[in-house]
Amino acid sequence: MPVTRFSPDGLQPHTPYDHVAVATGSRHIHVSGQIARLGDGTPVAPGDLTGQVAQALRNTGRALAGADASFEDVVRLTFYVTDWTPEKIGPFMAGIESVVEELVLPWPLPPASLIGVDYLFEPDVLVELEATAIAQ
Repeated sequence: MPVTRFSPDGLQPHTPYDHVAVATGSRHIHVSGQIARLGDGTPVAPGDLTGQVAQALRNTGRALAGADASFEDVVRLTFYVTDWTPEKIGPFMAGIESVVEELVLPWPLPPASLIGVDYLFEPDVLVELEATAIAQ
């Protein structure tokens, strides 16, 4: 496997992601920000952070598959969430948890960041997800 993930002692425990990913593959895969839209552009889960997180992950999975990769090859996830407050962590995590089995997401997740932003490119977009993967 080209990616090994772990959390060294001394870093914040009990996070839903590993703190470090070491990759040895030769193909770098960069997935642009994925949002909660179907292939024809139809919005998914308007106003629903949980549903939008799940769909952004599904779209990221499709993008990875298009590059002959999967979430097992991911070394970095970056989530951008509009109007972030700590109270949104429940619905955010529920979106991830709702697709763990469907998408065969590694658990804990690869190293990840969640960045609160004022807004994204369209008013109905609540979350955008970028991924970086390394594959053979």
